[in-house]
Amino acid sequence: MIDIHHHISPPRYTEVVGAQFNSRNPANAANILGWTPSRSIEAMDASGIAAAVTSISTPGVWLGDVLLARRLARECNEYAARMTNDYPGRFGFFATVPMPDLDSTLDEIRYAFDVLGADGVGLMSNYGSVWPGDPSLAPVLDELNRRSAIVYVHPILPVACAGMMAGVGESALEYLFDTARAIASLLYNGSFIRWPNIRFIFPHAGGALPPLAERVSRMADRDRRIDGKPAVGSLREIKQLYFDVATSTNPVTMAGLLRLASIDRIMFGTDFPFVSSMSYTIDPLRSYGLAAADLHAVESGNARRLFSRFSQSAG
Repeated sequence: MIDIHHHISPPRYTEVVGAQFNSRNPANAANILGWTPSRSIEAMDASGIAAAVTSISTPGVWLGDVLLARRLARECNEYAARMTNDYPGRFGFFATVPMPDLDSTLDEIRYAFDVLGADGVGLMSNYGSVWPGDPSLAPVLDELNRRSAIVYVHPILPVACAGMMAGVGESALEYLFDTARAIASLLYNGSFIRWPNIRFIFPHAGGALPPLAERVSRMADRDRRIDGKPAVGSLREIKQLYFDVATSTNPVTMAGLLRLASIDRIMFGTDFPFVSSMSYTIDPLRSYGLAAADLHAVESGNARRLFSRFSQSAG
């Protein structure tokens, strides 16, 4: 198996954002803040996972300070690259970038790919009041398209939704909704047409998007204009996206995703260490009833085709 939704918490990152984890994720803060590479390896070995593509999760590195974001992104990426080198064949990584600062982000993209050998770039689903399809972010998408980059979009709580529902954790609802917002932002702004070389991956089975995809795409076909002309076919664009199934392999969610995406667009992920047990995803995935070839494609085959680092690996 290849886990494409596997988070790390480098020491400097933990030092900066630890208080946020303790206040916003008290139930699993200890798992997150106590993460180490050896814990990842131990959990992977226990679950039969051959390799993982690591990323930084919420809250990311943007905390309102450009210099801090730039330093944190660089430190996180160099840490992830060292992990990849220290455990050959076991890890790849999505580079963290200091969005929404464009100049710093472009610099980090170049460094991550050209020096560190990143497998892709990780973005958050929003940056304050800006979602990834916003025209202001076009220079970043230009560069990622030029590189035919893999781009992993992880959800984060929008500022406008902070404290909206007392007692309801943000990961219960808002992360799923904001994944759908991020996709809609890219769709309505014509990003999938303008930057066709980017391979986008969205986690948690696309969040809230699958049951909304027909409605969203129908309205996009009605409303959107690209270069001043009506643009239709948005449902086809959605179907070209990639999705992981981390914590989303229950029968209802899987059925919705499989109605939207073909099996070659679906990949395995765990959300470790934000979940303490990888079996939360693995067990229902394996009992869902997929044909053996389809299960193999989700667990590892599709990732091996997408990520050149793992193209020759087995399992």
